[in-house]
Amino acid sequence: MQIGLIGAGNMARALARGWGRPVLCSDPLAERAAALVAEVGGEALQTNAEVAQRADLVVLCHKPAQLDDVAREVAPHARAIASILAATPLSALHGAYPGQRVYRFIPSLPVEVRQGAVVQAGDPEQESDLTGDVAADARVRELFAELGMLVVLPDALIDVAMGLMSCAPAFVALVAEAQIDAGVRHGIPAAQGAELVVQTLAGTAELLRRRANDTQAVRREVASPGGVTARGLDALERAGLRAAFSDALDAVLADGRAGR
Repeated sequence: MQIGLIGAGNMARALARGWGRPVLCSDPLAERAAALVAEVGGEALQTNAEVAQRADLVVLCHKPAQLDDVAREVAPHARAIASILAATPLSALHGAYPGQRVYRFIPSLPVEVRQGAVVQAGDPEQESDLTGDVAADARVRELFAELGMLVVLPDALIDVAMGLMSCAPAFVALVAEAQIDAGVRHGIPAAQGAELVVQTLAGTAELLRRRANDTQAVRREVASPGGVTARGLDALERAGLRAAFSDALDAVLADGRAGR
């Protein structure tokens, strides 16, 4: 399947690196598209229409506000459209690309190393269309499933999922920074502190997988009653850690069209 990317920003680069195959790419900054194809292979094209003419699947990686402008160039030529645009529901995509196979995905940055979470918006109307290409639908889903874990959710929940997993690498990086800074305050050199914290995050993620994502079980294994970990957890609760993450998700959902 020949993939065409409309846009060569951070998430487009993460997708291309994760897929590890040549792509067609266009971007308003020609040098950015050229840099991407120089890394992964393929060809940087001058217009969005050229990408659509030559690609089997066009992946929309541009700004959400550009949906209609890009569609005017792409729609007459595209065979199928996959969108990773924030706060752009299936109804808007179908409106911009009427009569075409349209898919909505939201990936997270770790797709770059094939450890990402990817959510797909379920499209009951398109999936029940017996005139559609069911095999093509499966190939598109398999393509994104290569990048990590793929979960299908109702379109109405996609923006919530975005706040949990697409925005989350930045949130987790901030948590890591805070832990590293706390260690520096007590004398741990920043470089060594970063190694300890990042490895612990990676190991804890794997441990949670093996414990069937039972977060409470892992906490109980680490935190003895009245012990040092219990005191640390109590300090985090009193500082409002849960409320902070709840507020972060509320902020993401308040104006999703502002972008990530």
